[in-house]
Amino acid sequence: MDPVARLDLVIFDAADIDAVGAFYARLTGWDVVRQEADRFGIRDPSGQEIEFQYAPDHVPPRWPGQDRPQQFHLDLRIGDPRTEAARAIEFGARLLADGPGGITLADPAGHPFDLGAPGGTTPFTVTVDAPDAGVLERFYAGLLGGIPAILRFQQVNEYNAPRWPDPGHPQQAHLDLLTADLDAAQARAVALGARSLNAGTDRFRVYADPAGHPFCLIH
Repeated sequence: MDPVARLDLVIFDAADIDAVGAFYARLTGWDVVRQEADRFGIRDPSGQEIEFQYAPDHVPPRWPGQDRPQQFHLDLRIGDPRTEAARAIEFGARLLADGPGGITLADPAGHPFDLGAPGGTTPFTVTVDAPDAGVLERFYAGLLGGIPAILRFQQVNEYNAPRWPDPGHPQQAHLDLLTADLDAAQARAVALGARSLNAGTDRFRVYADPAGHPFCLIH
């Protein structure tokens, strides 16, 4: 299936975007490419950007569990995991778990992230939780013409979906997808299982994917 959009940005919510953006820039050494009142962006060596979006009512996740779920998390491959974990804690992270599959920490906004995650050909991947990982993978593959190397999907038992814009059930993060034709992208997204969240402008529209995660189609 031909793509009708491409992945542009992974965006995490935070009340203090300067603190969390500076944390990741310092930890990874990646370039700061945007520092505005409502956005802080960094770019990895491959050219992929991550942004942090100002959300004054941000409620940090509590990992593990589905009471206040993470929804998204980052897997970073930036050096020796134990060395980088010590640096991350020095810069303001909290240790959440240390096991054979990697080291899990919480960033200054409370988002879990992993160091030393196996596999992958990119400096980071973003893993998206879902009640059915296969359904969500097929949805994004249908929109994007395949799954980008930085994107993964994780099946979660007793999954608790976000209910954007309700801060009691926050999105935690979302994807921005660029398209040359908003109407065609909308039609494809809805046919694949998205639903409109009735928000946006002439330039962008907001939807929920089959797992309930908000995403934006942007022209």
